[in-house]
Amino acid sequence: MAEEYTQKALIFGKYDPTEVIVNDGGLAKYIDLTPTNVPHSGGKHANRWFGKSKLSIVERLINNIMRTEKYTGKKMKAYKAVSQAFDIIAARTKKNPIQVLIEGLENAAPREEVTRLQFGGISVPKAVDISPQRRLDIALRNLSTGVVNASQKNKKAIHECLADEIILASKGEMTSYSVAKKEEIERVAQSAR
Repeated sequence: MAEEYTQKALIFGKYDPTEVIVNDGGLAKYIDLTPTNVPHSGGKHANRWFGKSKLSIVERLINNIMRTEKYTGKKMKAYKAVSQAFDIIAARTKKNPIQVLIEGLENAAPREEVTRLQFGGISVPKAVDISPQRRLDIALRNLSTGVVNASQKNKKAIHECLADEIILASKGEMTSYSVAKKEEIERVAQSAR
């Protein structure tokens, strides 16, 4: 009976995460697609090593939107924004919005970045590969930062901006804030090789 229940659990009651395919093998381990009706864990994975990789990817998106001034601590407001954005994505693309989100995160996750090394009194930039967990964190952060920046001083609501950003990122277009940020990080890393 319990097994039957888990098969029918849909995110927001509409979208099936079991049919989503993660093409990036590195990110696949850290993207959690376990079916839940409501993406809200109550922080049960907090303060544990790699605990955030056990959170639903949709809940992680909601939590990242909550990092900003207007949405700080307002989980229901962020939850509704993501739910409405998923409805818009489903209507525009005729695909599962969770799949579109995963494609957007794969396109927005940088593969290398720059760190500073100290040699005596000189600081030298050095290009380094990024771990998959950090790649996913950076992609989520850039996606939500771009959405919040786009919705400020704009007549568009945040859910419309979120839908636009996710769709643009899934196509890999440079007009997406997160994809442009990824390209900038990788360009700086390439010059520091």
